[in-house]
Amino acid sequence: MSTALVQNYARIDVAFERGEGAYLYADDGRRFLDFASGIGVTSLGHAHPRVTKALKDQADKVWHVSNLYNIDPQTRLAERLTAHSFADRVFFCNSGAEAVEASLKMARIHHSSTGAPERYRVVTVVNAFHGRTLATIAAGGQAKHLDGFGPRVDGFDQVALNDLDAAKAAVGPETAAILVEPVQGEGGIHIADKAFLAGLRALCDAAGILLIYDEIQCGMGRTGKLWAHEWPGVAPDIMAVAKALGNGFPIGAVLATEAAAETLVPGKHGTTFGGNPLAMSVANAVLDEMLADGFLAHAERMGALLRQRLEGLIGNKRVFSEVRGSGLMLGLQCTDSNLELMAELREQGLLSVVADGNVLRLLPPLIIGEAEIDEACAAVERACAAIES
Repeated sequence: MSTALVQNYARIDVAFERGEGAYLYADDGRRFLDFASGIGVTSLGHAHPRVTKALKDQADKVWHVSNLYNIDPQTRLAERLTAHSFADRVFFCNSGAEAVEASLKMARIHHSSTGAPERYRVVTVVNAFHGRTLATIAAGGQAKHLDGFGPRVDGFDQVALNDLDAAKAAVGPETAAILVEPVQGEGGIHIADKAFLAGLRALCDAAGILLIYDEIQCGMGRTGKLWAHEWPGVAPDIMAVAKALGNGFPIGAVLATEAAAETLVPGKHGTTFGGNPLAMSVANAVLDEMLADGFLAHAERMGALLRQRLEGLIGNKRVFSEVRGSGLMLGLQCTDSNLELMAELREQGLLSVVADGNVLRLLPPLIIGEAEIDEACAAVERACAAIES
């Protein structure tokens, strides 16, 4: 590792020189089946021909003009995202954290502009992860992310996931919104149940506040539907999206209803790079694939198959005790060390990523087939045997 880099990452000592589909190839010749997907990002796999062509074609035209001007692929992407969601409006940025920040600002100015400036607080959920900015680590509320960065940004009140009574008690005259991940990713693959989300929706409607979803990791087909909240059928007012929308090209987006978005007027928020022609062209190509007939159904089937195969390994293995999640967003509840299992899986040629609560995440590309699932599960079985021996 270069000493010229800020030492804020505990990097794994491997460097990849190329990728193809569900595989990454290291500079020493080793091949890895990628079930980390750059932390849930490369959902179409590596070097996807359609996405790569879109990037190259746009790169030959124009990269950047700023949002001072119309950007045709941005308009097209916004129209397509609203056509396939609850939303009426879309704001584009560069990352998930920026999308959450914009969502929080949208909620605050919504109330300020409609005569209730005292409404600025947001109810969030224990074990959440919403990004690494000062506001988003305060929203997530995890001590390990907040330590050393005080004073903590004010305005967030936390409740336990799926505790509707606690959420009701937390809403007061200063509350602007409730922010929740339909499926927690970094927090350990925990699902917000239908009754909880429906209760939050009713609570927001009754209190005149906004419901915000963070689908940065669980959205874009990861659970087998385009949006994770389609499973419970409970729509938000605002939603933060990123990660897989660009398949590795930096992009973030905020989807919102007209009522939620209408007060974010010129001068109130912006971005230099957000929505640039390169990112928009890539994201449109990603959406082409994900909206194609059968794509999401395939991801749902592969998720069910992977989960079934992994659950079949629990009985005679002491390394993990539970498989949970939705679609191709799965977590193994480790009985010993998730770091040890991640390292051993890597030795077996399978990449994964840890999460809180001693969980190991498997986030394969949505294009995987049964052969790759067989390969991955064989690697899991070998890794378990090596750890137990």
